Amino acid sequence: MPDETLSAMPSEGKKAPAFTALDGEGNKVSLASLKGRPVVLYFYPKDDTPGCTVEAKGFRDAAAAFAKAGAAVVGVSPDDAAAHCKFTKKFGLNFPLLCDTDHAIAEKYGVWVEKSMYGKKYWGVQRATFLIGADGKIAKVWPKVKPEGHAEDVLAAVAAL
Repeated sequence: MPDETLSAMPSEGKKAPAFTALDGEGNKVSLASLKGRPVVLYFYPKDDTPGCTVEAKGFRDAAAAFAKAGAAVVGVSPDDAAAHCKFTKKFGLNFPLLCDTDHAIAEKYGVWVEKSMYGKKYWGVQRATFLIGADGKIAKVWPKVKPEGHAEDVLAAVAAL
């Protein structure tokens, strides 16, 4: 179980924590490799669950608009490559999903938190999104995301950069 020294969620204006991870296809993706353009880094709890599917489909459907704005969209969850591949194929996702099985990236971004369901406590990902500017600094944070309409909110923020 994580200890109480987990990092806090980075705030707007701060340098985004660096990361490198494999996507579902086995490609290495790092924040450094995306530098020079806006990055939408969204954290979600689990592939192919209702809220996560709504959120992923929202980003998928807005992909052309994000690309036109020069922004990269990257999803992150604790799922492994096989789960990401299945989820990507099932819903035609057109952006990388990073494997954070050891929740190292989630911890860096302060979204690996203690949760509670039906009175049972457990650790998991808090649904959150970070818009990282082309300069590598966090431009906007959505700390507790509601999946419906979220991609449109993020796209509006990207357009305002």
